[in-house]
Amino acid sequence: MRRKKQKTPSESVAIMTELVLPNDTNTLNNLMGGRLLHWMDIAAAIAAQKHSNRIVVTASVDNVSFSAPIRLGNVITLNAKVTRSFNSSMEVFIDVSAEDIPGGKKVSSNQAFYTFVAVDQGGSPIDVPEVVPETEEEKEMYAGALRRRQLRLVLAKKMKPEEATELKSIFIDE
Repeated sequence: MRRKKQKTPSESVAIMTELVLPNDTNTLNNLMGGRLLHWMDIAAAIAAQKHSNRIVVTASVDNVSFSAPIRLGNVITLNAKVTRSFNSSMEVFIDVSAEDIPGGKKVSSNQAFYTFVAVDQGGSPIDVPEVVPETEEEKEMYAGALRRRQLRLVLAKKMKPEEATELKSIFIDE
C-alpha cells in the first residue's frame, strides 16, 4: 500500500494583508461583514491550495463572530493554515486582526474554521496529504478538528448523531 504524503501546518501558512478603503465600508465607516468573509475565504483557500497542491472549493464555514468593529483605514491581517486533513477535505483555521497604525492599536477581530475540498481538473474530489502537527497549539487544533468535522456533518444531516463518536465522548461518560 502506498503511504500518503504528509505535510506540516506551517507548510500551508498564508498571510494576507488588506487596507480598509471607503468602498469596503458601510454607512458607519465599518468594514462590511461580507467583504471580510470574502477576504477570509481567499486567505483560507490559498492555505488549502498550498497544502494540497490542487484546486480547492469551499465546503463550509463555521461560526464567524464579529468581536470588534473594523474601521475605515484599518490594516487587516489574515493568517490561515490547515489544521487537519481527511480524505479530500481540509480544515483551515483563520485568525483576523485589525490594526489602527496611526493610533497604535491592534485587536484580534475574528476567527473561523473553513473546510475545503481538493478537486481534480474535472471537479471530482481528490486525496490530499495528511497533516502532521508539530507545536502544542497545532496538536490541539488537530485533535479538535475531528469533533468539529463530526458536528458539521451532524448539523448538515450527513451523519447521524449516534455515529458521532468523538462528540459523544464529550457528553457521555461510558
